[in-house]
Amino acid sequence: MRLTPPWRKAVLTVHVATSVGWLGVDLVLLTLGATGLAGWRPEVVYPAMGYVGLALFTPLSLLVWLVGVFNAWTTPWRVLTHWWVITKLAIVTLMLVLVVVALRPNLVAALDLGGALDFRHRLNLLIAPIVSSTLLVIATTLSTYKPWGRRA
Repeated sequence: MRLTPPWRKAVLTVHVATSVGWLGVDLVLLTLGATGLAGWRPEVVYPAMGYVGLALFTPLSLLVWLVGVFNAWTTPWRVLTHWWVITKLAIVTLMLVLVVVALRPNLVAALDLGGALDFRHRLNLLIAPIVSSTLLVIATTLSTYKPWGRRA
């Protein structure tokens, strides 16, 4: 399936906007996680972190994956033709699974427990956005440089 140039640009715009939003929310979670772990008003920080994560980060994870696959499927880059696209798909798929399986329960705990959240959950809520921000920057770099060429 090929899109006309105006539609292709529209899909690419949605892909870039949702990806930037995902990174932005991730940086908010990183800031809140560091602030909470430092001890500044955990009764405020952790419920906010839970709400932002559940209301924005989790849905954006799925939306970025769906739009990214659709974008790759409808452009000359295709989904499994270029190594950089395959690598990005693997990164975003891994992140989506980790968000649903590992991060979401910590976000629910943060929302429910607030300042009573234990140290292990607090640490997990800091480590998760560090890892995901790093992976998102790697994915962005892949989109910019498009290394490794076509798959044989």
